[in-house]
Amino acid sequence: MKYIRKNKTDYDILKAQIEGLIEIEDFYLPVVSNAGALIMENLEELNWAGFYFTEEFLGLDKKDINKNTNAIYSAHDHSNKERSPLDLILGPFNGKNACVKIALGNGVCGTAVKEDKVQVIKNVNEFPGHIACDSASNSEIVLPIHKDGKIIGVLDIDSPCLERFDEEDKAGLEEFVKVLESKVNWG
Repeated sequence: MKYIRKNKTDYDILKAQIEGLIEIEDFYLPVVSNAGALIMENLEELNWAGFYFTEEFLGLDKKDINKNTNAIYSAHDHSNKERSPLDLILGPFNGKNACVKIALGNGVCGTAVKEDKVQVIKNVNEFPGHIACDSASNSEIVLPIHKDGKIIGVLDIDSPCLERFDEEDKAGLEEFVKVLESKVNWG
């Protein structure tokens, strides 16, 4: 089903809401937990909204996280090769169960990190190497998140509708991410 916009998302309100929550508590964990909920409440036709963070940002020890590699990596990468410190670990989200770990360059999230570029995917079934955590997802937008100029994670949003995300969504969500980047205590 192709997306037909029913209501315009007010990204100024969404930005003000996250700024208000950050004023109450600026530590990243509660902020991103609420950020995903705000996105689910304010954008229509979504089935997943959440965050992945790099292993490096989370301070994870390679030896410990790699011992269960085959069990926790996305379905597209079960090798035991050395992992990049930018491989992604699932953070707070709203939606169905998701891939726990995504290798750099894999799927839309791993591509967003590798290219350090927002990914707006109109049809995920046409994206080479798409990782289908929820087979109902048909379009996706992923935005890199930076701290001190370095990627620390991504905001990932999925929709069951084709062509759900457009330039207006990209611009509004980029402003949302800029608030996170500049006002959150990333530890």
